[in-house]
Amino acid sequence: MRLALACALSCIAFTAEADPVVVELFTAQGCSSCPPADSLLGELVGREDVLPLSFHVDYWDWIGWPDTFAEPEFTVRQRNYARVIGSSLVYTPQFVIGGQDQIAGPSGMKLADSVQAHRSVARDILHVASTPNGPQLIAAATGQPGRIMVVDYLPEATVRILHGENAGREITYHNVVRGWYLLAEWDGGDLTVELPAPADGDLERAVVAQAFNDGKPGAILGAARVD
Repeated sequence: MRLALACALSCIAFTAEADPVVVELFTAQGCSSCPPADSLLGELVGREDVLPLSFHVDYWDWIGWPDTFAEPEFTVRQRNYARVIGSSLVYTPQFVIGGQDQIAGPSGMKLADSVQAHRSVARDILHVASTPNGPQLIAAATGQPGRIMVVDYLPEATVRILHGENAGREITYHNVVRGWYLLAEWDGGDLTVELPAPADGDLERAVVAQAFNDGKPGAILGAARVD
């Protein structure tokens, strides 16, 4: 099964000029059904055409193991995605691709198909340029307003879980989001903005532009890694 999922993901078409497709995984260390999805997200790490991000939610903490990466704001983000489809239900594991497609569980074929669909319409929107004053984000006009977010993430971490549904297991997590904050409100026009220095040298960084409709998250408009 793992080989089949890896093959499905490796067959995704690659276009270097376009922004990577953002794949969000909502997961939790206290969720017994999450490890296969965590591994599946790991299959995407290293691909230039995909930006995989792991958001740990906190609503499994009551079982007895407080997730060491969970943040309440990540739970709010997932609930806002649920609002988009008129639902109050949140669950783990859940993938959200391109800010639009929501997939329950570790379905490799569905994930591969969704990533491929988003790759086929991906555009070259965000760039990070080096300057004497530090990195700058350059956004090309899309005509669609949104928010540009900075995301800081831990490339890999292995956690030994002592309590809860995964008690006794060591699980490796990939691209674990540790910071997600607003860089700029964007009117959809050409934009250049300086990027602040990272607070933690162990973290990697990316920028994500996303549309919002009535306060609810919409399509990912662009993304770029900060080298």
